[in-house]
Amino acid sequence: MRKKRIEDQDNPDRWVVSYADFVTLLFAFFTTMYAISQVDAGKLKMFTGSMKSAFRSEDARTVKPVIEGIVPVAPEMISVEEELRRSVAALQAKDDMEISRDERGVILSIGDNVLFDVGKAGLRQEASASLGAVASLLKKLPNNVIVEGHTDNIPITDTHARYASNWELSTARATSVLSYLLTAYNLPPERFAAAGYAEFRPKATNATSDGRIKNRRVDIIILGRNR
Repeated sequence: MRKKRIEDQDNPDRWVVSYADFVTLLFAFFTTMYAISQVDAGKLKMFTGSMKSAFRSEDARTVKPVIEGIVPVAPEMISVEEELRRSVAALQAKDDMEISRDERGVILSIGDNVLFDVGKAGLRQEASASLGAVASLLKKLPNNVIVEGHTDNIPITDTHARYASNWELSTARATSVLSYLLTAYNLPPERFAAAGYAEFRPKATNATSDGRIKNRRVDIIILGRNR
C-alpha cells in the first residue's frame, strides 16, 4: 500500500492522459456537428475519409455512413440551387416562394396565391413572371423535372365547383403549370412529369391558417442527374 502511494505522488501529471482523451472526444463531436451543417458530396467524402484514417480502417468497404440519414448532395445540384435562388430573389412574389432540397434534388415551392385564384386551376396573369424566371433556368439544364400540386385538408364542398375533390384540384394545378412551361417556353416535354397529392404531403400542420397556407402550393422539383 505504501509503495502505491509513493508511485502516485511521483506521477502528478497522470491527469493529462484523461484530459487528452476528453479533448479528442470533443474534437470528434464538433467535427460531426460541422458535417451535419455543411453536407455536400465533397465534404462528406472528406469527413468519411478522415474518420477512416483516425480509426485505421483497413478496407473502405467497411466504412459505414458516419451520420445516419444524411443524403450526399451532388456538387452540380448545389450550383442549381444557388442559381435558382438568384432568379427568385428578383421576383415580387419571392416571399411566397421557398427553395429547399431533398434526396431527389432541388425544390421550388410556389404558394398557390401566386399562381391561382381560390379553388381554380387556371393560371393568373401575374404568375407569368414567377414561372418565367424558373423556365429560364430550366432551359439551360438537362435535368428532369416533376411538377407537383398540393392542397390543404379543407374539402371542396361546393357542389357547383369544377373540381370535386382536392385530388382533382391539385392534379389540375400541376398540369396547368406544366402545360404553361412547355408551351410558353418550348421546353422538351420528355423531361417533365406532373402529379397531384391533394393534402397528403403537407409541409406544415393543417391545424392552423399559416400551416394551411404553406401546404397550398405547387412544387417544381429539379431532379438530380442520376434520377
